[in-house]
Amino acid sequence: MTETDGRRDGPVPILMYHAVTDTPVRATRGLSVTPAAFAAQMALLEERGFTPLGTTALANAWREGRPLPHRPVLITFDDGYEGVHRHALPVLKGLGFVSTLFVSTGWLRGAHEMPGAAPDTMLDWDQVRELRDAGTEIGGHSHSHPQLDQLGDERLWFELLRCKEILRDELGAPPVSFAYPYGYSTRRVRQAVRTAGFGSALAVGNALADPRRQNPYALARVTVRRSTGIEEFGRLVEGRAVARNFAADRVLTQGYSLVRRARRGVRKVRESGV
Repeated sequence: MTETDGRRDGPVPILMYHAVTDTPVRATRGLSVTPAAFAAQMALLEERGFTPLGTTALANAWREGRPLPHRPVLITFDDGYEGVHRHALPVLKGLGFVSTLFVSTGWLRGAHEMPGAAPDTMLDWDQVRELRDAGTEIGGHSHSHPQLDQLGDERLWFELLRCKEILRDELGAPPVSFAYPYGYSTRRVRQAVRTAGFGSALAVGNALADPRRQNPYALARVTVRRSTGIEEFGRLVEGRAVARNFAADRVLTQGYSLVRRARRGVRKVRESGV
């Protein structure tokens, strides 16, 4: 039995996508994939017998101790780029795959849009509803996509609750899952997400999700990039050489975490009035 064959508590690959487009803007290019690459990656999942799940289905199975289906995998999209509807949805529907879309509500086109905030063309609410009706779980990704761990408590609560409120009003039910913008969280942020009513939350981590090693409010995902070739993609979903693939990312993340901790310290001093 391999790592991803569906043991009750075994590790599961959670794939993190962003924009799906042939013509990304500079800000999203590195984290985008072409429609052709996305279609090839989904075909590989089908050929190798993977079974896509929604985020809440995985979290509930782990929480309740139920076995997972054969070779489980999660397909997730962050932010809410229009190409998810235009390019990814037809592929997913054709294969009968489910996925999860984590949206920043202030970035989506429509009544709640923050003018000039989104980095590229985003989904509108009719497209989000069409994705939902096709089997895509819609989760929260904050309202304005800030680094949540850099916010004070009041702004943090606004970002979580405003996102949840808008999704409830637009879709008829509140979101159950959440993904941290930029993957950043702290114990304080994770507790706030839990208290706000979300049942699970995804980080980044670039590792397989594993309930034996990870908090259900900090499950790891694997980043799929424009540079991810099909052979590399195959290794990632099989759980092979994941750590080696993202070794450089971890070095950069560790360095940046020192900067960000210093920023949090400055913020706390300012808030205390010292």
